[in-house]
Amino acid sequence: MPSSFKQFNPNRVPSPCFVIDKAAVERNLQILHRVQQESGAKVLAALKAFSCWSLAPLIGKYVSGTCASGLHEARLGFEEFGGEVHCYSAAYKEDDLKEILKIADHVLFNSFSQWERFKPLAMAARELRPQLQFGLRINPEHSEGDVPIYDPCAPCSRMGIPLSQFRDDLLDGISGLHFHTLCQQDVPPLARTVKAVEEKFGQWLPQMDWVNFGGGHHISREDYQVDELIQLVKEFSGRYGVQVYLEPGEAVAIHSGVLVTEVLDLTWNTMPQAILDTSATCHMPDVLEMPYRADVLEAGLPDEKAYTYRLGGMTCLAGDVIGDYSFEQPLAVGQRLMFDDMAHYTMVKTTTFNGINLPAIALWDSRTDELRVVREFGYDDFKNRLS
Repeated sequence: MPSSFKQFNPNRVPSPCFVIDKAAVERNLQILHRVQQESGAKVLAALKAFSCWSLAPLIGKYVSGTCASGLHEARLGFEEFGGEVHCYSAAYKEDDLKEILKIADHVLFNSFSQWERFKPLAMAARELRPQLQFGLRINPEHSEGDVPIYDPCAPCSRMGIPLSQFRDDLLDGISGLHFHTLCQQDVPPLARTVKAVEEKFGQWLPQMDWVNFGGGHHISREDYQVDELIQLVKEFSGRYGVQVYLEPGEAVAIHSGVLVTEVLDLTWNTMPQAILDTSATCHMPDVLEMPYRADVLEAGLPDEKAYTYRLGGMTCLAGDVIGDYSFEQPLAVGQRLMFDDMAHYTMVKTTTFNGINLPAIALWDSRTDELRVVREFGYDDFKNRLS
């Protein structure tokens, strides 16, 4: 998919800076809305992937609500986004759960032990808020991911209840089940997962009111099989008489943002080096964790173009290397570069390691060229998270 940012001048914003194209986000949301309308599923925006609450009014127009991984995300969804708030955590602290039960619509538990421990709290909360519903995360022990760190169904996973640990006698008060196996994937892996869920947990599905298919769905990707997803959801919900939920995160923001950075220095050690005012470890940690290669607009693979550089961050971490890229012309100190597709799982993961400043956040509309810097960070943001 061609990036709308090829027409954006990176010198218009401070550096480093995340720039989000509202038009691109809205295009993604329209696809998610179509899935809702035609399949009957309810789509929740996963805040763990994209929590840009400045866009909450836009996002709220197209989806049914948000899903959270704990108290702070749940509060953000409740206070800023509106719609339903669903919350799942691998384990809850009691004080956090008490607050979650005041604002969430669905609260999902990772184990029967947590459900048993907190059921009295949950039932008391539902007396005050009858719309409150409770669910369990199941683990179909069916792996679809290629990267072990992102595979919730890997052996010894702590995520969800495997069939061997499922307790039919403890389902009183439970109205739904949740599963999640995908990571940046399309419909065939989901279909295989659904089959595994039906084979292992099918006897309990008819007594549920809803089933949550979790996240990892790349629904707004250009080649995603949207029609097939709609059909799969319709058939499943019809078979069991349940409301289906989907929790896409990346799909809200895929291909909608860049990270603007500036070349601070050019050095040489075995090969040309360019040191930037951004950082893999601070600002795009998935480059190191997954790992993956982040695209730079107008750049190529090593030696594909005339001048190849190793791009690295300004931290003291020796491995703070973003990757090797080639350019048509030599880089220059002060030159701006743009890392593409940097909206999801970037802003939510940034750190201030080494006291490196957090990137600013700007909203741009490629349809009108309107630009607004909505947040800049500084020393106080670094200091106030420490003591």
